[in-house]
Amino acid sequence: MNYQITNNDVSQEFLEKTLRDFYCREESCKGWETNVVTQPKTVKNIMGVGASRIAAGLGIGEVLPDKNLAAKIDHTLLKPDATPDEIRKLCDEAAKFKFASVCINPGYVSLCSNLLKGTGVKVCSVIGFPLGSTTTEVKRFEAEQAIQNGADEIDMVMNVGQHKQGNYEYVFNDINQVVLTAKKNMVICKVILETALLTDEEKIKACAICKKAGADFVKTSTGFSKGGATVGDIALMKYVVGSSIGVKASGGIRSKEDAQAMIASGADRIGASASVKIVSGEKGTTSY
Repeated sequence: MNYQITNNDVSQEFLEKTLRDFYCREESCKGWETNVVTQPKTVKNIMGVGASRIAAGLGIGEVLPDKNLAAKIDHTLLKPDATPDEIRKLCDEAAKFKFASVCINPGYVSLCSNLLKGTGVKVCSVIGFPLGSTTTEVKRFEAEQAIQNGADEIDMVMNVGQHKQGNYEYVFNDINQVVLTAKKNMVICKVILETALLTDEEKIKACAICKKAGADFVKTSTGFSKGGATVGDIALMKYVVGSSIGVKASGGIRSKEDAQAMIASGADRIGASASVKIVSGEKGTTSY
């Protein structure tokens, strides 16, 4: 990857055209947020052709109503007081119900990699989490170490302050360095934008930069800021990146209806707190 971000990638002309086209499309599709929640057959069809994975957290019930849905779940535990015993339970649940991956902090990558060996469940680790304000060199090293310890996927946090300042070359390089580290090792790289802190214009520019930098996914939130995913954010992000890279909704998704709405608006994966509560239609609470 020898390219760099250019003025054309984040120009005012590009921004205005994207916003105009997106809002014109949304105006012609009013009512879709309600329809995706109240028409389960339609949602099931959408999931069949669009959703690839869902992320959720610790806590398994007696029955998993939808085995196909389990294969789309990143089983997540990122809270700062997560204990080794809780991580072991997370891995046991992931192996038992065949979730796609566990998503954990870097300090637990080796443990999860050993526990999940031979199960087919992947290990995902977060980088520069949750603020995204460490140096590029630290993020790159953190990603390298996580991969060496057994991580199959990397979720890195964008430097939000640099992006809001308009230092797009810095943001591009920060993302690209982690992407290159991941690609070298055939590991998926997702970029967390922390959309609750961004304007629509800043979200569009961030998505364009992530796409140019070679990221595999753009992701809404860490789950530790002032807000999480919204259907509007997901629709906008998907509109900008198209089908070339994935979109992950994360933060504040507590029910099956929430998840279905995110998927219907363009999410390929979803971050939540209670996997079985979502797939069984129960109400859940967020506890990353």
